[in-house]
Amino acid sequence: MAKGGAQGRRSSEETRDRLITAAGQVLREEGYTGTSARAIAKAADVNSALIFYHFGGVDQLLLALLDRSAQERMALHRATAARAATLEELVEAAVHIYRTDLEHGYLAEFAELVAAAVTRPELRAEINARAEPWIAFVEEHYERVVGGSPLARLLPAREVAYGAITYYMGANFFSVLDEDRSRTAAVLDLAARVAPRARLLTLRLPRRAGGAGAAHAPDGG
Repeated sequence: MAKGGAQGRRSSEETRDRLITAAGQVLREEGYTGTSARAIAKAADVNSALIFYHFGGVDQLLLALLDRSAQERMALHRATAARAATLEELVEAAVHIYRTDLEHGYLAEFAELVAAAVTRPELRAEINARAEPWIAFVEEHYERVVGGSPLARLLPAREVAYGAITYYMGANFFSVLDEDRSRTAAVLDLAARVAPRARLLTLRLPRRAGGAGAAHAPDGG
């Protein structure tokens, strides 16, 4: 009895995984408007009723796709971002993350659902909830690298995170016009050129030993 139950759970998990994989394939190839229960079921080679049985509907299945993609991406990108110790390296990490997401189709998946949320208000709260960990991710590593510096005061971490996520989504939409990605690449190259010139702004100011009249020399000087 227990063995049969375990096999049933495994079969159910395998079906859910196949449906999520198929949903990603259809969403990337056909866009949100072409991602129907029938198209997903055909790609997964299952009955479309299973989508509603396991997920309750197509939108819920697509949100499950985002959740799985987010787990994969977070595990992959945390290691990349953690290696950055300077602003230049942080920019390099951001470019690498963007290009990886673009090549793997993660960017297309997220952007399609963001676009769908414009006309489907019920999706907005779900998309916002799934964007928040990435805003926190950018904020965390930006603060780790440049926190306490003049640059951090000029460009606060939260606002930088909002800007990064906005670019992340907007670049995918713009890629429809920028088919060879040359204009998108030009923006990324610009960030790489600016980062070294901003190095002085990332130097953390020495803390004062006392009040307003304390010396301005670095600690221990």
